Amino acid sequence: MIAVLDTSAAIEIVLQRNFAKKLAKYVTDADWVITPNLFISEITNTIWKYQRFANLPYSACEKALEQALALPDDFIDELDLYREAFKLSCSLNHPVYDILYLLIARRNNGLLLTLDKKLSKIAIKCSVETGEL
Repeated sequence: MIAVLDTSAAIEIVLQRNFAKKLAKYVTDADWVITPNLFISEITNTIWKYQRFANLPYSACEKALEQALALPDDFIDELDLYREAFKLSCSLNHPVYDILYLLIARRNNGLLLTLDKKLSKIAIKCSVETGEL
């Protein structure tokens, strides 16, 4: 199985939230875990928000960041995806950064791991399988 990990799922895993065990099992069971390069900026920014607004200690943030960045096996370059992502984003009225995850899953027949309910609904509409939570 190929798994495409988005930021919401990675945060859930590293911060040990409600669905962490189930998501971590998908990651562990996958033959290949991939994500767009965008994941690096998104995960870093999300963890910064936890440090800034939720008072998560800096050292805990650094640890979470390292753990999150270790989850994917590979980072996929978005350069060959941007045109398709833009067109699909326009037709679905959904942000490009989310659609990049969906496209990577669709192109690789992968399982999209996300907690984003709207993205999950779009994925199903686009015949992309999502992890059951």
